[in-house]
Amino acid sequence: MNYEELMQKAEEVSKNSYSPYSKFPVGACLLTSSGKIYTGCNFENSSYGLTICAERNAVGSAIAEGEREILAVAIYSPNQDCCSPCGACRQVLQEFKPQNKDIDIILKSNEELKIIPLSKLLPEGFSL
Repeated sequence: MNYEELMQKAEEVSKNSYSPYSKFPVGACLLTSSGKIYTGCNFENSSYGLTICAERNAVGSAIAEGEREILAVAIYSPNQDCCSPCGACRQVLQEFKPQNKDIDIILKSNEELKIIPLSKLLPEGFSL
């Protein structure tokens, strides 16, 4: 699967977002080292701290299926160009980075894809 297809899936799943408070829908689609893809959208809660980001939703689905290595993540919001992952999502993604590799973060800007390595978004990220 190419990165444009990952972004299309992220766009599609953003339509399923449950974001009545922020009105900021986000979709994510990730590619694992096994070649499988997983999607997720953000879902909010009236107790704001219980809100789950799209990226962490997709990671949770992948983990539930036994995946442990993420190669790429496409993130999309109709409300913002280059919708980048929050700090918590960056750290969660770091946990599932393949050994000696980086995760490509795929963002959309003016209809063009922008690829940023996770290590640039989370310098000195840590994991076990």
